[in-house]
Amino acid sequence: MSQDASAPSGLTRRRRRLSDEETEQRMLEAALAMVHQAGLTVSLDHISFEDVIRDAGVARSAVYRRWPYKDLFFSDLLRELARGTGPASGAGDIAAADSVRRVLLDHLGWVRTPGHRRALAAEVLRQGALREFETFLGSPEWRTYLALHATFLSLPDGDLRTEVQDALTASEHALTQRVAGTYRHVAGLIGLRLRPGLDADFDTVASLASATIRGLVVMAPANPSIVTRRFQANPFGAPEPAEWSQPALGIAGIVMTFLDVDPAVDWTDERVEELRRTLTAADQTGF
Repeated sequence: MSQDASAPSGLTRRRRRLSDEETEQRMLEAALAMVHQAGLTVSLDHISFEDVIRDAGVARSAVYRRWPYKDLFFSDLLRELARGTGPASGAGDIAAADSVRRVLLDHLGWVRTPGHRRALAAEVLRQGALREFETFLGSPEWRTYLALHATFLSLPDGDLRTEVQDALTASEHALTQRVAGTYRHVAGLIGLRLRPGLDADFDTVASLASATIRGLVVMAPANPSIVTRRFQANPFGAPEPAEWSQPALGIAGIVMTFLDVDPAVDWTDERVEELRRTLTAADQTGF
């Protein structure tokens, strides 16, 4: 059988040359994967520049054209790490929203009693805070993100430190907005409001809750009881006690300080049924 003369073979069968932009993206993606696997140190000395080039599958000449010195690449890597948003986005958001919806549907009758409305919010937090804590604790990406917060001030004064700080600030703002939006939405659904007189908003609540759970994540390796200890308790007036974890108690203790029953909301049969329909429809359309 004759071979098509137009088909490339031997040395002529070469891969497409990547653009400088594609080389940059592949290098950063490969380095991010290494950092997320091994963790972050202040110097990033554990990340080999040559290994990044190999894993990225790009030409060394293109890499050195983009970054004549490897320190320039690691500066860009720090900027990229600082832009990370962790597991609170994407599929994680969908799973969390579905869990909240199921908790509300399973305890829908609680909205009829003012005290139980606060208990319903606490039940959402009881289940959600532990799941979020376990996500943070088990996520290399989140460990990297938290480590960067703790170490970026060790960078020399200058543009890089300012840019990393600005990127972290933007990431934190996005995360806080997302968490605050969830708190605001759930509170509105079940007839709760921010407690008058505290002069706080849901961004404040989200920031304090986030700081608490991150602190517990940092403490957990040296204090394993944070992960394992459970309490049979009823701290927020639910119809019966339930099993509480330390992360859930910490988060709920903060959030519930700010929430109060909204006296303007009247839970008639029609309103309860409307909420049921809303939550059921969210199963298909998203929470």
